Amino acid sequence: MTPKIYTIGYSAYPRDEFIKILKQHGISVLIDVRSSPYSAFHPEYNKEALEIELKKNHIYYRNYKKEFGARQEDMNLYSPEGYLDFEKFAKTEIFQNGIKKLHNSMEQGYSPVLMCAEKNPIDCHRAILISRAFQKDGCRVIHILSDKRTCTQEDISAALLDKYFPNREQISLFGNSTDESLIEEAYRKRNAEIGYKITEEGEP
Repeated sequence: MTPKIYTIGYSAYPRDEFIKILKQHGISVLIDVRSSPYSAFHPEYNKEALEIELKKNHIYYRNYKKEFGARQEDMNLYSPEGYLDFEKFAKTEIFQNGIKKLHNSMEQGYSPVLMCAEKNPIDCHRAILISRAFQKDGCRVIHILSDKRTCTQEDISAALLDKYFPNREQISLFGNSTDESLIEEAYRKRNAEIGYKITEEGEP
């Protein structure tokens, strides 16, 4: 059976509705991928408050800020332009350990959801970094959208192709580029746009 993992952005929902949606999708463990598990605008999604509410609804809470957080302290993981390089980060031992831990959870029957703040997955590292890694590992990734519909990681890839290579038929014809190579480049371009950037002081 193909492993299945969900993602969701909490800012799209009031908390009660958020938990209702998780239950509708059979989620049993929430993976918080925020580097700072707190929100000034949505305090009900602060780590402690959220964990308590999830527990009431028989959903486990796990914080993976070290494994999957978009803000990393290792300066070697940043591009020359100053943003977190998702490809470099995805190759690190700590990131790969996060992947392995969730694979183990899925093998034990748990149904996980990756949670961050952004409503649209295409604007968030949960889709451009983490979900992409799970997809490459053979998982089916399902993104829960702000209108309660869902899309897959393949839909994200197609949207990125349309965004960055709308004339890709011509590119493929004259440049010998395959769709897969264009997809990889599209993810890099999105990484450059949304990747966490180092401050002027040189600190992440």
